[in-house]
Amino acid sequence: MRVVAAAATLIVLSVMVFWATEVLPGDATGVVSGPNATDAERDAVRVALGLDRPAIERYGTWLLGVVQGDLGNSLVSGRAVDEILLSRLSVSLAVVIPAAGILIVAGSLGTTIGLRAGTRLDKALTAITLGVIAIPEFLIATLVVFVFAVWVPLLPAVAIIPAGQNIWQHPELVVLPALALAIGGFGATMRMLRASVAQTVATPYAESARLNGVRGLAYIRLVLANAAGPATQALSIMIAGLFGGAIVVETLFNVPGLGYEITRAVSNRDVPLVQALSLILSAAVLCILLCGDVLSHLLRERTTRQEQFR
Repeated sequence: MRVVAAAATLIVLSVMVFWATEVLPGDATGVVSGPNATDAERDAVRVALGLDRPAIERYGTWLLGVVQGDLGNSLVSGRAVDEILLSRLSVSLAVVIPAAGILIVAGSLGTTIGLRAGTRLDKALTAITLGVIAIPEFLIATLVVFVFAVWVPLLPAVAIIPAGQNIWQHPELVVLPALALAIGGFGATMRMLRASVAQTVATPYAESARLNGVRGLAYIRLVLANAAGPATQALSIMIAGLFGGAIVVETLFNVPGLGYEITRAVSNRDVPLVQALSLILSAAVLCILLCGDVLSHLLRERTTRQEQFR
């Protein structure tokens, strides 16, 4: 049922993306034909690109191609969209994977604090995380660049990949983008998992365990087992959000990933490329959320069976 809902969501998103590109002024004709082209030349280019056809017909053709595994070709470069997608995906993953690792660290820290809810450490870190959450993402990126690229020039401010090489060969290029991407969600992730664990600690089940002398690692395992379901779901939401933040971060740091490419495609009115990249990013987000839901459900069922067995 969740898979059907995800597929329906993707179709709705594809319609919304197509409609959004249609209402934007201009199209790819101006980019392809150049600024000095005559009206006749522009009309010829528009016909060659198929932009003279009705919007509903173009959308139907594109959707049929997607179902058949054909994402189409870029209107501007003429390259196959799936070729562009594969080349940009590895770059985006080089940024998103380290950022996801940082969020997992934030979740671990939130879990630790949740076990000690109400302590001075909990209150201090709560205040700090609230301050981080209040800072806009673009300002966080600016501060990261200022500290690590200007004030203490340890890392490059923009990602310039040498010709013939890839970003995986230059890990220093992804440090600042990954930090900027993860810091924005660090505080929220920590607070969400802290709340999940603290809520479990306050349940009658956990209190009964404490009264019966359960201490140390046994108590921690008991709490974490009960908090694992909601915590997994919360963590999946934050990791999925990285793909949306990557659009801004990649553009700011000149990282040639999916986010950077979709920004260029929108400015060029390259509709097939915008549609395909938006669909792929949406599918990635929905897949992560779906995995989080399924894993959370399995963990809840396991915990329920263990409690019944006891």
